[in-house]
Amino acid sequence: MSLDADALRAAVAAHGAVARVVVAGIKGSVPREVGAAMLVWEGGQSGTIGGGALEFEAAARARIVLRDGTDRLDHAPLGPGLGQCCGGAVTLLTERFDAARLDHMEGAIFARPAPGGPAQMPLSVRKALRTARGEGHAASLTLRAGWVLEPMARATRPLWIYGAGHVGRALVHTLAPLPDFAITWVDTGPERFPEALPAGVTVLPAADPALAAGRASEDAVHLILTYSHALDLALCHALLSRPAAGIGLIGSATKWARFRSRLRQLGHADAQISRITCPIGDPALGKHPQAIAVGVASSLLSGQMMQSSAYPASAEAAAR
Repeated sequence: MSLDADALRAAVAAHGAVARVVVAGIKGSVPREVGAAMLVWEGGQSGTIGGGALEFEAAARARIVLRDGTDRLDHAPLGPGLGQCCGGAVTLLTERFDAARLDHMEGAIFARPAPGGPAQMPLSVRKALRTARGEGHAASLTLRAGWVLEPMARATRPLWIYGAGHVGRALVHTLAPLPDFAITWVDTGPERFPEALPAGVTVLPAADPALAAGRASEDAVHLILTYSHALDLALCHALLSRPAAGIGLIGSATKWARFRSRLRQLGHADAQISRITCPIGDPALGKHPQAIAVGVASSLLSGQMMQSSAYPASAEAAAR
């Protein structure tokens, strides 16, 4: 996992200062991985490092850090003392961030002294930093010679989901917690969406979803699963006429055969039409909405559905 600078800046802007608690090391069986983090401020918090007494005590220490400004590094065995039976142990790094400190965060890797570490960067850390930057990333947060090396979050991929039916809802609830995607959820009216929405999801009611699709950036991935085959076809036609990083369509082999025929009639060449992935998900997982969502999430995270935003627009399609 990586440091989400945008979320941190937003929290600082909202609360003035926040304490960030991040899992900096693990041993044995633990509830969360290295890099899992939560933000704490006076009167609230977001994110999780595993819940339970571990998180409760970490939040209490974080509020002390907020008040006295002294970062800390704590080692916490997950045993009877915390009322937990994981049997492992975690190292927690708690740091106070305000607007001034945010100014020092730059580049793909955020390197800084750990609490009690040397102010000057050790040679071994310099070498590790050069190696990580040469490879384009640091695999995960690392404690080395009293310093912290932590990768910064990559830019999120715009993901447009059309349809708020059972599969659409399962997809949104599966994908929304992931830091990889910025989700825009489109359907024909506000009544189509559930009252409770996952954090970070942008809802876009649109009488004409195909027209609304024109608002997406060229690096967006699109998943089409509306209640109407006519809407689905209109979306396919619109999206094939512009750049997109990937297009997925829910449907059977029969539906896809009919759509291919109609898209040809609308002026799209076979090379264009092949940009659409249909069906989506993993057929081996079944047709339950949650099973489809798991399969789609897997294909998105592995990059299987991503395609070049360059597209060989036919003259007829480009003219439409």
